[in-house]
Amino acid sequence: MWIGRSVDSSGLFFVAGRALGPALIFSTVLAANIGAGSTIGASGLGYRDGLSAWWWVGSAGIGTLLLAHWVGPRIWQVARDRGLFTVGDYLEWRYSATVRAVVAAMLWLVTLAILAGQLIGIAWILNVVAGVPKPVGCILGGLVTTAYFTAGGLLTSAWVNVVQLVVMATGFAIALPLILADAGGWSSVVASRPADDFFQFWSGGQSGWVYLALLGPAFIVSPGLIQKVYGARDVRAIRVGLTATAVALMVFAAVPPLLGMLARVYDPALASAEMALPTVLLLGLPASLGLLTLAAVLSAELSSADAVLFMLSTSLSKDLYHRFVNTDATDRQTLRVARFAALGGGTAATGLALLLPSVISSLTVFYSLLTVTLFVPIVAGLASRKAGTAEGLAAVLAGASALIAAAIWIDAVSGSLWTPVSFGLAAAILAFGAVYLVRLLGPVS
Repeated sequence: MWIGRSVDSSGLFFVAGRALGPALIFSTVLAANIGAGSTIGASGLGYRDGLSAWWWVGSAGIGTLLLAHWVGPRIWQVARDRGLFTVGDYLEWRYSATVRAVVAAMLWLVTLAILAGQLIGIAWILNVVAGVPKPVGCILGGLVTTAYFTAGGLLTSAWVNVVQLVVMATGFAIALPLILADAGGWSSVVASRPADDFFQFWSGGQSGWVYLALLGPAFIVSPGLIQKVYGARDVRAIRVGLTATAVALMVFAAVPPLLGMLARVYDPALASAEMALPTVLLLGLPASLGLLTLAAVLSAELSSADAVLFMLSTSLSKDLYHRFVNTDATDRQTLRVARFAALGGGTAATGLALLLPSVISSLTVFYSLLTVTLFVPIVAGLASRKAGTAEGLAAVLAGASALIAAAIWIDAVSGSLWTPVSFGLAAAILAFGAVYLVRLLGPVS
């Protein structure tokens, strides 16, 4: 709230005045990427599938590395030169207002699912620690996140994320070795394995390297991450900050799955796999250390939730309101709408969290649509200036349509690359290429 007092313009709220150095880029992006999916969700996957759950967070690290050295520096230069604040700004500059409107509307609705996932993670923590019912936990998490983000947007979040990251790092660094010792060492984990592929790294159960197709592209073109990139002060801050983030993610990727595997030693028959992390932290540590580590997980969920609110508020206020509803809106009016959008998004996501069954299910919805709608238009737009509105729309609509059709009609095979996301991404690439070729080879008037 103290930092938020100085945030009196949309430039500070949306991109922190383009003044973030490598350290703040590192802390705010890493904190955003370590959330309910990479803690509660990844531990649940580790509990269910074993070592192959590394790929859930590891794929995010690989995608972040590509963002650091490929898409990030190039799109930052465009944003700086053109005064862009959001991914929607880029899509309109590169394609048209129509592409901007279609993508903004689609992503605004589905982004509620990922915010709901973070709130579900918060609810599980509060449920294990204090017996708080899930609905009450979701409401409390929504209130806290919405309050501090609404105060100052990216500038507030970047500094709060530093505190959250310190709590996260301390908690997990303490937890893993102590729980391993308390559980009786690695031999106890081996004895508790439920299947022969539990220790297979590349593929085990329903997890494995196939997550790279779902999560890798999503972390290259995520609007929330790209808008944090917009806030960098220069290209060096992007490359150094994001490279450090990618390395940290790939190291951290092993921790939640290992904690989930250790949870099998304490309780091999949990009603929900996503209760593995709260359970092992509560049972495997002394009360004081267990609460510290659960606070670390809570910090992770909050930091990701504010990143999602960032996407929601900027998309509605800049991409929809300022561009299509009130083109003459003043900077102060746009800022006010952004804050109201954060309040509305937080409220709507809280309601959705009461309905969705798990963290992973909510995140999968978001990452899937993000990949098939944004990856091709953003990457192709940076690579070529010849493609236009027709190509952009074709990629967005074909990707989303193929994703939905494949999700309905195709049963995903464990370990197979042919998932709804891969079908959607292939359709987006083919549609973009086909329209481009038709326009290129069409008759000249």
